[in-house]
Amino acid sequence: MAGNSIGQVFTVTTCGESHGAGLMAIVDGVPPGLALCEADLQVDLDRRKPGTSKYSTQRRESDEVEIISGVFQGKTTGTSIGLLIRNTNQKSKDYSEIKETFRPGHADYTYSMKYGFRDYRGGGRSSARETAMRVAAGAIAKKYLYERLGVQVRGHVTQIGSEYSQVLEHNQIDWDFVNSNPFFCADKEAVSRFEVLIDSLRREGTSCGARLEIIASGVPVGLGEPVFDRLDADIAHAMMSINAVKGVEVGDGMAVAGQFGHSSRDEMTPDGFTANHAGGILGGISSGQDIRVSIALKPTSSITTAGKSINTQGESVDMLTKGRHDPCVGVRATPIAEAMLAIVLLDHYLRHRGQNADVEQPVISIT
Repeated sequence: MAGNSIGQVFTVTTCGESHGAGLMAIVDGVPPGLALCEADLQVDLDRRKPGTSKYSTQRRESDEVEIISGVFQGKTTGTSIGLLIRNTNQKSKDYSEIKETFRPGHADYTYSMKYGFRDYRGGGRSSARETAMRVAAGAIAKKYLYERLGVQVRGHVTQIGSEYSQVLEHNQIDWDFVNSNPFFCADKEAVSRFEVLIDSLRREGTSCGARLEIIASGVPVGLGEPVFDRLDADIAHAMMSINAVKGVEVGDGMAVAGQFGHSSRDEMTPDGFTANHAGGILGGISSGQDIRVSIALKPTSSITTAGKSINTQGESVDMLTKGRHDPCVGVRATPIAEAMLAIVLLDHYLRHRGQNADVEQPVISIT
């Protein structure tokens, strides 16, 4: 099965299914000498893992990661890092009734048509369970970016269903609060509204979508490889690879269609940029400003409200999904999106360093 790897210098390859024995990743291209242990990865895995609040799926997995190669005496060796997470809380019997039925809105039908065979237990490889390995690999990238370059990659939820959080500038966000509430939301008032909404969705047997913003601060100027590997192109690719993501915006995104040139351009002065409509990327290359990315996730199709579908014989059936599912998949998507942005940034930094390490930049530097 192709499509299990991302990156060119810093590469991540994952494998594993929702109800298999476990999940694995090979992370290659990590520079030697980075202090690294399981605890460094576990922080973000605990932020993503299921069953930590009543607002997410009640499948409980410890998601304890094991580093099985590439680290010696607490430091990376420069060789491939092997990661392993064992599945411990599968309930495959919940899915026995859909062995011959395609769940509407899921990848059951497309996987079956493409491969002629599918793991029907929880969606198999198409399940968001696989994102645990992305988060583990992304934690390595985040650690390198922060310790060696001072780059921080952080995200927060800005919308759940029809409820929005207050629009805040990066320097107004209390990141400790974001990581202390189950919605990764920066707006205290919005958290209570999100709670009411999720509770009502559970009672009604339905779900809702969400919107997240991911911000990378401290990114150096020059990352990105025009024309086909522009930084924003690779970011969009990485974000769209996340389960349920149906839209990606960089900077002002779709709103630029209604803007005018005199107000949307990011003008420059000796003291720095006057705005950041472009989201920190110009011509596919990082400008040194904050990189701002937003993603939209669709409502999960696994709901307790019956719907129409077909079985493997093409016959019409009424479908009622069983199992343990998130009423809003966006609630746990923040650390996943952070991981994917960090993976792309580290890959592009290493590519830039390899080609342009000797380039003498002009003395001019604005942020």
